[in-house]
Amino acid sequence: MEMNILDPNCPSRVVFQRVGDKWATLVIQVLEDGPLRFSDLRGKVAVVTPKVLTHTLRALERDGLLTRTVYAQVPPRVDYELTALGRTLLEPLKILRRWAESNVDQMQLAREAFDEAQDEAVLAGSASVGLAR
Repeated sequence: MEMNILDPNCPSRVVFQRVGDKWATLVIQVLEDGPLRFSDLRGKVAVVTPKVLTHTLRALERDGLLTRTVYAQVPPRVDYELTALGRTLLEPLKILRRWAESNVDQMQLAREAFDEAQDEAVLAGSASVGLAR
């Protein structure tokens, strides 16, 4: 089967879904320097709930992008680490990160201009409704 991301039935869409998940991309980048425990991961990703992080880690493990290693000790220790496949995402994510960090100001200005235009249109519409009374 030839892959075509634009085909709604193409399985490669699952990859886009995973890579498009903000928590997944942050976890992958945080794991670049090596294995981490859950609490360390959560601290570095920041503002992610334990439930969402757990769900994200399970999905990344299921997709073969990271491994979960449980050490039989007291208290139990669990480490998360990128697989070879997961590491292949680091460079594309770095490029996207650089793009995002370089262009966020322009995007915020565009959003502000858009929102201002929308607000003006709403106010202009309500003013003309008021005049019709």
